[in-house]
Amino acid sequence: MLIYVMIGIVLALSLIVFWRPLFESYLKWSEANQRANELLRSVLTSEQYRQLMRKGYLDIPSPRDPSCIYRVPRAQGLVGVIRQGRHKMSLCLQPLDWVPDADVVVLHKLMIEADEETYLQTANKIAGIGNSYWDDCV
Repeated sequence: MLIYVMIGIVLALSLIVFWRPLFESYLKWSEANQRANELLRSVLTSEQYRQLMRKGYLDIPSPRDPSCIYRVPRAQGLVGVIRQGRHKMSLCLQPLDWVPDADVVVLHKLMIEADEETYLQTANKIAGIGNSYWDDCV
């Protein structure tokens, strides 16, 4: 009987020692996502937020070229460059450390609107089939 009690105590302690950090990490992750979603909601207009939730992407007009938009996905991934209704290329620009998906959407939106030139210089470019970089918004 004593052995079963000892095994129970060892198991309980191991659960506390090993699972508590995982649980705390999950709580921090959950809180970060909640704050990121609140920030996203405050940065986007109602129409932009509806588009992002309904379609899974946000279209951000180019400040320099009215015929060009940036299609930012809701989850982290490539940003599409759409010119005159056609996909021309994709851009890859990701933070070095993990941040919530909502923060990445905010990052793209604010960088494009504040300094499109630096955004384009920083991003890795993937040309669409049959397109060259020079035919696009860049």
